[in-house]
Amino acid sequence: MTDSVLCINAGSSSIKFQMFEVSAGGALSFQFKGEIDGIGVQPRLKAENATGDILVDQTYAASDVPDANAAVPKLAAWLRGNSGGAFPTVIGHRLVFGGTRYDAPTRITDEVLAYLERMVPLMPLHLPPELAPIKAIASKLPEIPQVGVFDTSFHRGHAEIMQRFPLPDNFFQEGVLSYGYHGISYEFISRTLPDVAPELAAGHTIVAHLGSGCSMCAIQGGKSVAASWGFSALDGLPMGTRPGRLDPGILLYMLQVKKMSTAEIEHLLYNECGLKALSGISNDVRLLLDSDAPRAHIALDIFALRCAQMVAELATAMGGFDGLVFTAGVGERAAPVRAAIGARLAWLGMEIDAAANERHGPRISTAKSRIACYVVPTNEELMIAHHSLALMHAKATS
Repeated sequence: MTDSVLCINAGSSSIKFQMFEVSAGGALSFQFKGEIDGIGVQPRLKAENATGDILVDQTYAASDVPDANAAVPKLAAWLRGNSGGAFPTVIGHRLVFGGTRYDAPTRITDEVLAYLERMVPLMPLHLPPELAPIKAIASKLPEIPQVGVFDTSFHRGHAEIMQRFPLPDNFFQEGVLSYGYHGISYEFISRTLPDVAPELAAGHTIVAHLGSGCSMCAIQGGKSVAASWGFSALDGLPMGTRPGRLDPGILLYMLQVKKMSTAEIEHLLYNECGLKALSGISNDVRLLLDSDAPRAHIALDIFALRCAQMVAELATAMGGFDGLVFTAGVGERAAPVRAAIGARLAWLGMEIDAAANERHGPRISTAKSRIACYVVPTNEELMIAHHSLALMHAKATS
């Protein structure tokens, strides 16, 4: 029977998945992808294969799939029917946060789960939905090994001066430090650069992962040196619905003057800020680019300014930089956004090639640009699959 790897990326209302088949030589080939979204509201299971053919598009009553625990059996039943009755050899999970303990892909055990449960207060919106399918699978399909691949792992080698906040030491000892996220994406880009842009692979590169969530990472010689996201996924750049870096006094104003509860502030910061708030229209960059509304243009201008400022900040952490790489949904497909960021970095010698930018690269800077600029698609699921398979093979031969 052919080995296979199932990758799961779980959120508060959806479970995204991809399946990879393992060849005799160990290579991974993409088989299908899909998601169960609308959990608890309008549950829907969708999946398509490598050629885009629809494999399933099924809706459920909200009462049938009220949470992730109920979604897992629906997904498992479909997977069994779509794979000739066989379940995957290993299941790899994207986990946003590994705390200070896990700096590499890890086989999920009761001990691992117990540690992550203790970390929930640090990541209250991310860890619970990510842990739910892990626990459901462990309960219903305990024979299938599960692997956690952590977004924070790629950044765990940061120097202490990059990790500490100007707070009393007890906060640092409790784990209040700069972790960095989107690490799975950044690791994929760092591994891909030698083939796409060898002149950057061994140099000083800044990667901009721009999607619904946005962050940047300074990479030197394939290793993370600094990142825009710090303690939480609210830091750094403005995002679709998250504000990015804020003056802490604003939070005090919300608490003391606006008399907002912590739950109200949490909802606001995660769901009602960013491009959505700035534009008053949408968090979708495509809609903002198509809009003639002045606030849509202001939102995109602020976004480009903050991105350019972050490039300069991360360049300082490395003592300069040789190239900028755009990735993720907005970074890979929104040419006007890339052009706007590049224009604000012209003072550093960056010159965007308009025609190459419209073609989405891979190189979008001119030959005479002092800073090379590329578009490189990311593939977090493939990275998760590689790590999960490698860990299981290591366990089998140890």
